[in-house]
Amino acid sequence: MTTSTRRRFLASSAVGLAAATVAPAPARAAEPAPRRFPLIGFTKPFATLSFAETADVVAEVGWDGVEVAVRDGNATHIAPDRVEDDLPRMVEALEKRGKDLAIVTTSVVMLDAAGERVLKTAAAAGIPRVRLGFLRYPRQGGDPLKQVGELHAALADVAAACRDLGLQAGYQNHSGAEYVGAAVWDLHEALRDLDARQVGACFDIAHATVEGGLAWPLHARLMADRFVAIFCKDFFWEKTDAGQKLRWCPLGEGVVQRSFFDWLKTTSFTGPISQHHEYGSLGTGPAMVAQLKRDLDQLRGWLDG
Repeated sequence: MTTSTRRRFLASSAVGLAAATVAPAPARAAEPAPRRFPLIGFTKPFATLSFAETADVVAEVGWDGVEVAVRDGNATHIAPDRVEDDLPRMVEALEKRGKDLAIVTTSVVMLDAAGERVLKTAAAAGIPRVRLGFLRYPRQGGDPLKQVGELHAALADVAAACRDLGLQAGYQNHSGAEYVGAAVWDLHEALRDLDARQVGACFDIAHATVEGGLAWPLHARLMADRFVAIFCKDFFWEKTDAGQKLRWCPLGEGVVQRSFFDWLKTTSFTGPISQHHEYGSLGTGPAMVAQLKRDLDQLRGWLDG
């Protein structure tokens, strides 16, 4: 599929900006304003809630907005074949509570008609970012560089669509031998010569730590100028009879280091940080909301320190 075969759709919005300047006191220089990242949550743990109930949870936790899944499978809020009807309803429910839909998470990698429909609907709803799906390495045999080349071609096609639509797409670095992008170096190669304003990385510091161990600072610096969003969660390694096993846990109880966020504040990145919650003790109802708040408090503490 080429750009010439794609129906051009330009999403436009008017944004009003206002600035106020206050003169510093004569005896001291003005202090720089602290960096602020929009703090959002991935709705995967409560994807069965209605749109209004979701907005209520977001408001109660205290996030600025959310990342919402529009993909096939159980852990999704909106089925792709319902996107044109349901995504605007989700945006409306969130806006009523003063919250943003910051990222639409999709299964789009190789762009097809269904994927185009999701991207167009997101753009029409004023959503600025989409997370892409995953490309996988073969379990046995095969040339890894071939998959990296295939991902580069797919991302180039996505970038062309995003340029037309005014969107920015991000590919998440996951963990595991089957995921293209898990090593981070391969994702960097797949994104080579593509405009980061159209396609970049949803950098997951937990998965980068799983795969990179002590090398995560190198991987973070490698991808810094391609950040679309930051994904944060935490984990530890548990020794079992079957060997070491990765266990997800509340933020601050694992091996993800605060120093990542100290470093992040020195970069030019100002996009959203999305909380992800994969641990089984999250609970439901009020217990879930309380735990989501604790994770948000931990994240704010790291960013404000």
